[in-house]
Amino acid sequence: MVPQATFTSYYGRPVVKASPWKSDIPAYLFLGGLAAGSSLLAAGADLRNLPELRRVARIAALAGVAAGGAALIHDLGRPARFLNMLRTAKPTSPMSMGTWILTAYGPMASLAGASELAGLLPWKLPIAGRLLSLGARPAGLVAALLAPALASYTGVLLSDTATPAWHGARRELPYIFVGSAAAAAGGLAMCCAGLEQAAPARRMAVGGAVVALAMEQRMEQSLGLSAETLHSGKARTLMAANRALTAGGAVGTIALGGRNRVAARAAGAALLAGSVCARFAIFEAGQLSARDPRYTVIPQRERVDRTTALDAGRS
Repeated sequence: MVPQATFTSYYGRPVVKASPWKSDIPAYLFLGGLAAGSSLLAAGADLRNLPELRRVARIAALAGVAAGGAALIHDLGRPARFLNMLRTAKPTSPMSMGTWILTAYGPMASLAGASELAGLLPWKLPIAGRLLSLGARPAGLVAALLAPALASYTGVLLSDTATPAWHGARRELPYIFVGSAAAAAGGLAMCCAGLEQAAPARRMAVGGAVVALAMEQRMEQSLGLSAETLHSGKARTLMAANRALTAGGAVGTIALGGRNRVAARAAGAALLAGSVCARFAIFEAGQLSARDPRYTVIPQRERVDRTTALDAGRS
């Protein structure tokens, strides 16, 4: 009898090297998605003349892109490293394209958000305030056009790596991130805007939550063996919290979000927290799958066996 294989590698090293990313990266994934969803919401509120919702969403987009950019640069170590990535544009590289998307989106979202902050100041800015006001709508609309790319490219970036759990979810990750971003942006707007003007935010939050939960379920099915990483260690706790918070927030939004301000804030906070947990859960699952050789070796052997069987069938 042949003993059961023990999955090891040369010198005890993993087959696939785990990414060197720390918690700054999942934080950036969340904050970038929050900013993107908020820009879409702000543009819709602007066109529908909902000033309170527009103000909340624009300021959220500004805060999200500023904090997300800071987290990304902190992970890089030096701001110059981000600028170095702008020396070339490589369409086949999600990181290169993402850098350019963020570079184009950031100033637009910042200008729109700055115009709202200027309006909240106790004193007037005669010239600067007028310029900000004139540029706010065009900038906000451009940011909204770039927002879907900003929300989805991070999913493409993760799945373009050799990390088994991320690469195996390449068809679902962009949709999960977009849905989670919509749920987070809608949830934050529900927390900060009045019930009367937050109706678009509630619809966005519920729609995003449904998409995210559905695609997460599909991701588990398509991952195969690597799906175990979603039920191990930190990822297990985070994924369970994500599902409970996202589903609970969506149900609360539908049942009471349009009638009770306290319930709307609670549901919005749950959706926001669920989005955070989703990003960190997927990040932790990917890191775990890279450290254990089983998640690299077994799927490779299964693919080889399937190919061999197909070739034998054709012959």
